[in-house]
Amino acid sequence: MRDGLRSPLAWCGEHRALLVVGCAAVVLAIAILVYGNPAEPGSDGFWIIVRSRLASLGTIVLVSVCQAVATVLFHTATANRILTPSILGFDALYVLSQTALVFVFGMAAVGMEGIPKIVAQSLLMISFATLLYGWLFSGKRANLHLLLLVGVVLGIGFGSLSTFMQRLLTPSEFDVLSARLFGSIGRGNPDYLPIAGAIVAIVLVVVWRRRHVLDVIALGRDVATGLGVAYRREVVLILVTVAVLISVSATMVGPMTFFGFLVATIAYQFTREDRHSDTLPLAIGVALVTLLGATFVLKHVFAAAGLVTVIIEFAGGLLFLVILLRKGLR
Repeated sequence: MRDGLRSPLAWCGEHRALLVVGCAAVVLAIAILVYGNPAEPGSDGFWIIVRSRLASLGTIVLVSVCQAVATVLFHTATANRILTPSILGFDALYVLSQTALVFVFGMAAVGMEGIPKIVAQSLLMISFATLLYGWLFSGKRANLHLLLLVGVVLGIGFGSLSTFMQRLLTPSEFDVLSARLFGSIGRGNPDYLPIAGAIVAIVLVVVWRRRHVLDVIALGRDVATGLGVAYRREVVLILVTVAVLISVSATMVGPMTFFGFLVATIAYQFTREDRHSDTLPLAIGVALVTLLGATFVLKHVFAAAGLVTVIIEFAGGLLFLVILLRKGLR
C-alpha cells in the first residue's frame, strides 16, 4: 500500500514542471472561453459565445502542438538545438505558394479558400520535403550538413522569387497577399480544425510510440547505428514528420519562425534527462501556456489581439540571438 502511494507522489515530484504548465494551460483555456462574456452565465447567448471562441482555442492548441513537437523532433534529427525547421525553407515555400497564387489569379484568389486549397498546399510542402530528403539521404549524399545547406539555399531562392512576384502585384493584390502572410490566431477557420486535428492526432500517436527510438537517434549517428537503428531512414522519417506538422501550422495561422524554438528551449531547461517522454509533453505545455497567455493578455489587457504572433516571434527571435551569442562566446 505504501509503495502504491509513493509511486504517484514520486511521479508528481519528478514532473512538477509538467503539472504546473498543464494546470496553467487549463486555467488560461477556461479564461479565454468565459472571460469577458457579456451574456449571463448559463444562458443560451453565453454558450453561443463560448462555442464561437472554441475555434480560436482549437487553433491555438493545434499550432502549439505542431510547433513544439516539430521543433523538438528537428533538434533531435540535427543534433543541434539552435536550428529551427524554417532553416529548411518551409516558411519560404509557404510564402512562395501564397505569392504565386495571388500572382496568377489576382483578386480572384480571395475566393479560393476551402478544403481543396488547404490539402493541395499541405501536400506541396510535404512532397517537397519527402523528395528533398529522400534525394539528399540516398547514396553518397547522406549528409545532414548538406541537407541544411541546401535548405538554406532553397529558402533564399524561394524568398527571392517571392519578392520578384510581389513587386509585380498591384497594390490591392499586395494587400490581399499581406493578409495571407501575416500570422494571426484569428485566421483559424473552424472548418479546417477536424481535418487538421485528425492529422496532428495521428502524428502524435506515431511519435509517442516511437519515442524510445527518438531517444536513440538523439545519441548520434554512430551510437544509433551501433544499437541497430537504421539511422538514415529514421532521420528522413523525422524530417518528413516535421514537414507535416509545420505545413499544418502554416496553413492554420501562417509562418511562425521562432515560436517553436522559444518553447523548446524553455522546455529543455526543466527536463532533467533528454528523454522525449519528458521533453515532448513539457514543450507542448509550455507552448500552450505561452500562446494562451499571450492571447489572453493582449486581448483583454491591451486590446491588441492581432499582435499575438508578432510579440511571440519577437521574444523568440530575441532568445535565439541571446543563445547564439552565448554559444559563440564559449
